[in-house]
Amino acid sequence: MQNVPDPARELLAAVLEALDIPHPATAGGAEAHDRILNDRVTHVVVALRSVLDDEPLMDVQWTTAYLREQLAKHPATGYVTANQAQAALAAGKSWSEAVTLPTGEGQ
Repeated sequence: MQNVPDPARELLAAVLEALDIPHPATAGGAEAHDRILNDRVTHVVVALRSVLDDEPLMDVQWTTAYLREQLAKHPATGYVTANQAQAALAAGKSWSEAVTLPTGEGQ
């Protein structure tokens, strides 16, 4: 991908950031994960449509910055990720402790 212009590369990086969020550790976290991912997908679609429009209102750099702003409003929080649960288990916590959100985090 060395031939991809920097503005397009930045937009693609933002799209990947939007879509590549951590998987939940349990089925109980799937609802929060899916809601966040759905919100992020919506913003990606809007950004891509904007850039691919025959007469875009804004340039790629502006659209990328706007997409990143929207992603910041929908962080991948409110559920325990598979990696977080594995780390907690490795630290000696029980399964129940490993998949419980800390108090105040998305509760």
